Amino acid sequence: MATTAEEIRVGERVVRVSSPDKPYFPELGLTKLDVVRYFLAVGDGVLRALRDRPTMLERWPRGVFEGAKIGTRQDNRGDAFYQKRLPAGAPEWVRTAHITFPSGRTADEVAPSELAVVIWAANLGTLRFHPWPVSATDVERPDQLRIDLDPLPGVDFAQVVPVAHEVRAFLAELGMAGHPKTTGGRGLHIYLSIEPRWSFGDCRRAVLALGREMQRRLPELVTTTWWRDQRDRPVFVDYNQMSRDHTMASAYSIRPTPRALVSAPLDWAELDDARPEDFDVVTMPARFAERGDPHAGLDERRFSLEP
Repeated sequence: MATTAEEIRVGERVVRVSSPDKPYFPELGLTKLDVVRYFLAVGDGVLRALRDRPTMLERWPRGVFEGAKIGTRQDNRGDAFYQKRLPAGAPEWVRTAHITFPSGRTADEVAPSELAVVIWAANLGTLRFHPWPVSATDVERPDQLRIDLDPLPGVDFAQVVPVAHEVRAFLAELGMAGHPKTTGGRGLHIYLSIEPRWSFGDCRRAVLALGREMQRRLPELVTTTWWRDQRDRPVFVDYNQMSRDHTMASAYSIRPTPRALVSAPLDWAELDDARPEDFDVVTMPARFAERGDPHAGLDERRFSLEP
């Protein structure tokens, strides 16, 4: 008989995990409780990625199974959905940030302040967390520049790696330091801490400028062409990910596919040998216990966008 619930102490809180035996990744034999234990194991890292940031929850309450799909604005009958507003019945200790969408509508979005919030969200079926690049204290000025290296269909992760190295070199020329992570798929993200002095529009234009420089340096590899059917090079620098209300899955988020791959922060020295399939719900806890969080120093220095 399935276990009805389990209570887990997380810091000063006790979080109730309902239906802990529910299959979440049946091909791997992973349950909801396994997912909760994964987020506990990488707790310092995932909280670092989310702390005090307005965060959309990507919820898969039925787990990941063949044919499962996520609901959209056009079709909300999916097996999973995006939660932009604080769910009803949330504990009083779940903090929020008040944000405004491009449409002018507003929302109070979850802004995790402690690991218990992550575990509470995991109990709701959250596999991927989508934090804004802003702090709850100033939701209008990003404090992270996020560079999305997006491979075209059929393009392997290995073709993205040299672009990431060139981004690193370019940032170094400007006196800046970025931090890479896998996406859980074939792409790469590079995060850069910045002074919260610029608008979303300024930050978007900064990533576009960087993308155009990568296109100049690596003309056979990089494109900044927005229209998908007009891209003729393997790696797109997706500058629109810095637009308001466009978010990326956080470090340590779980990709909702049968293999349960995760978004893995990396050291630059391991990038050439890394593969997305190296990092999943099963392997990441041991890596984290041994090596800690490669993004631990991400916020040690904030850079100016002026260069």
